[in-house]
Amino acid sequence: MAALLGLVALGVAVAVAYTQLPSYQSLSNRDDLGQNIRVRSADGKLLVQLGPNLGQWIPYDRIPPTMRAAMIAVEDRRFRSHPGVDPIGLGRAVVSSVASGGRVRATSTITQQLARNIFLTNSRTFGRKAREGVLALALEAKFSKDQILELYLNRVYFGGGAYGIDAASRTFFGHSASRLSLGEATIIAGLVKAPSNYSPTADIEAARGRAGVVLNSMVRNGFVTADAAASVDPAQIMVQPSTKQNSVRYFTDWALPQLDTLIDETNEPIEVWTTLDTTMQGAADRAINANTPTGAQGALVALDRDGAVRALVGGRDYVSSIYNRATQAQRQPGSAFKLFVYLAALESGMKPTTTVVDEPIEIEGWRPRNSTRTHLGAVSLREAFARSINTISAKIGAELGFGTIADMARRFGITSSISTYPSMVLGTSDVRLIDMTRAYAAVAARGVSVSPYAITRVTSADGRLLYRHSASEERTLVAPWVAAGMTDLLQTAVMSGTGRAAQIGRPVAGKTGTTQSNRDGWFIGFSSGITAGVWMGRDDSKAISGLQGGTAPARAFRDFMVRAVANRPVEQFQTEVPMPDWQLEPGEENYFGNEQLPLEPLVDENGNPIGTALEDPLAPVAPFPDQQQQQPQPQQQGPTPDQTEVDRIFSSAPPPPERPQPAPQPRPERAPLSAPADGAQRRPESTQF
Repeated sequence: MAALLGLVALGVAVAVAYTQLPSYQSLSNRDDLGQNIRVRSADGKLLVQLGPNLGQWIPYDRIPPTMRAAMIAVEDRRFRSHPGVDPIGLGRAVVSSVASGGRVRATSTITQQLARNIFLTNSRTFGRKAREGVLALALEAKFSKDQILELYLNRVYFGGGAYGIDAASRTFFGHSASRLSLGEATIIAGLVKAPSNYSPTADIEAARGRAGVVLNSMVRNGFVTADAAASVDPAQIMVQPSTKQNSVRYFTDWALPQLDTLIDETNEPIEVWTTLDTTMQGAADRAINANTPTGAQGALVALDRDGAVRALVGGRDYVSSIYNRATQAQRQPGSAFKLFVYLAALESGMKPTTTVVDEPIEIEGWRPRNSTRTHLGAVSLREAFARSINTISAKIGAELGFGTIADMARRFGITSSISTYPSMVLGTSDVRLIDMTRAYAAVAARGVSVSPYAITRVTSADGRLLYRHSASEERTLVAPWVAAGMTDLLQTAVMSGTGRAAQIGRPVAGKTGTTQSNRDGWFIGFSSGITAGVWMGRDDSKAISGLQGGTAPARAFRDFMVRAVANRPVEQFQTEVPMPDWQLEPGEENYFGNEQLPLEPLVDENGNPIGTALEDPLAPVAPFPDQQQQQPQPQQQGPTPDQTEVDRIFSSAPPPPERPQPAPQPRPERAPLSAPADGAQRRPESTQF
């Protein structure tokens, strides 16, 4: 009676489960496994695949018979005869457990595994096992054996993110599952028991040994002949090497979160096409690992002239550290920050040939000194930049205002907080490598903004376009002759200054940076349309003996750029920009001959409006108030110009007259503060300027 009641209860449970089972078409939809994202390089190479790798759905009649036989032989040899639960296998498991005094270890049939994979979890409880059996019986009642096997082979997990035999075949052998050989089928069938233990890409010998077990089972159960099995040598089965996902992951980790703002949320598989150049990425990886000092980390970012990120390395080894030092880390840039100091100087009217005096200087109690501990006297602005003379940078900051230097840095894309203490001119504010590289790229673009981007287009699995990159709006950051003068200075720094180790046999412009006690080393420069930035240092900011911007970072830049621009034409820098046809002469009524002045806004050295053209353009402009004095700015008059108008004024107005140089100051009696090599000085935490 108890047995009869149990059978009735079982029948009712199976009937209820039968009515609640989804249709075969619904079960064929694998969206429940998660979204698959395939990331490709600029030339279409697969960089990384995230989420489940589903491959194509292979119908039953296209699945090779050897693949079907191998799976049945190793997982459920009575698959064709049992009703979903194997009573013979269950009975043998009970007898074996009683004889050994252990737990009952019954193996699941293919149908039970399918029920568990779709509807249940892997918890080891009696309740879960009972539900698994009920669902297996319901599946067998609703679908044919061929349909169940088709579902199983297209949904089961084979390791390496591969779900289904087609994904497994493409992952391990590089071709569709419809072309699987007998030997390849045995390797795939052997993965189900323990995908991580028998993965061909992790342990090829273990995978081949398991394939031999599968092959013997096929012979023993009559699925293949002994002669056919003898013709297969597992040792000769070739496995496709896995795609290297080391430094590339730094790039994809930075790029993929941008999808949230580019496309609508979707669960369908997508293909993401990126700007990454695999040749440049490989060169960047090798350059960082070959030149970074022992115990230190290195990072590199390379931008094309339109902002496309061609290479990005965030550390020496992604497996050991996923922290992206190219896009996340904020470190002091040292003298590499002098880019903004000299941009402000050039915009104020100075020229590369302007004479400045290298001499002791004191600013609000701060006494910067040069890395050579000497002073050269009168030098040109070009030589001062090439030699990275700290006192000259300090003089420029004192004359123009340290707030002006900070505004220039923000104008060029520095997003981190910029200090306005006097020592800021030597690069004591923390910045990101990608932001600094972007700023140098804008100089290479003749003063026009450059916005880094990584994704060119996104498509669905069937090729439907979901997103295509469009060029961002360009903004003129400085006048063309300012950018040309800055390029002149940067080129000199590489030709005869602190960046000589970065020479590559073609025109190069760039700047070194070294912070206090050799904690950080930088080199950022450009050539032939590629701008690259290199940083090296320790994550704990400890000093590194011998690390300077002109040593390991400059050499890494050189090693990378030699490969990066090898197939690009040599480009000469435009360091002189022709002036407009008209000239600014005293006594003229206005800029435009005798015509009445138009109602157009003028801009100051920072690109901010200072009034309208009705004001006298020849009237002297009041010097900028020192930001440290917190003086209120005069209220702006007239309409605020849009970017197009500002660009037009920048591109047509002549450079302002050269500023007169301040008289030499006497040497102060107070002992100067120490300064690191190559011009960077770290402000002590307890010091207030």
